[in-house]
Amino acid sequence: MVATPTPTPRPRLRTRWATWAGLLLALALGACGNPAFKLIDLTGADYARGFNLPDANGQPRALQDYAGRVVVVFFGYVQCPDVCPTTLTEWQQVRQALGADGARVQVVFVTVDPARDTPEVLRAYMANFDPSFVALVPSAEALRQVASEYKVYYRQVPGPTPTSYTMEHSAGAYVYDPNGQLRLYARYGASVEALTHDVRLLLGGH
Repeated sequence: MVATPTPTPRPRLRTRWATWAGLLLALALGACGNPAFKLIDLTGADYARGFNLPDANGQPRALQDYAGRVVVVFFGYVQCPDVCPTTLTEWQQVRQALGADGARVQVVFVTVDPARDTPEVLRAYMANFDPSFVALVPSAEALRQVASEYKVYYRQVPGPTPTSYTMEHSAGAYVYDPNGQLRLYARYGASVEALTHDVRLLLGGH
């Protein structure tokens, strides 16, 4: 597990993505999608269409860079006490469970705390999980834009000092098929088994 910093007040993590009308519609229609999927089927959604942001090495990254892979996009921050490390660990386990096909899964982590999550901090954080994971570092304005595109909620919660704040943020991951099409939404708490099952379907061309 990741070594966490000095404990700060535990954030009340709100999955407010459910308040967005489009995602509510996707949830309502999810049961009508591919019955083989265990996660929420977002096939045909007109949001979360991609990203174009620098990674922790300053390299521009876009969704099309990962053509031929299942791409998982997740928003979080390094000092997140539970949701972020749990989610990243689960996707690490998915890659391991897939064996050789795990190399065809790309996890992309977008920080919602660019003020503290510097490139150096993010490189060290990703190394605790899987060296293949990519961390993206948007500016404050770019974060607002990409969060709007992905219907992601985030908010800074003040702490006892100016730098000890926490971040409330949406908890879940968007999953694209190898053709770069948005297919699934994995809510926080989905099992590794369910994640692995659906990724196998996407890798198999379903």
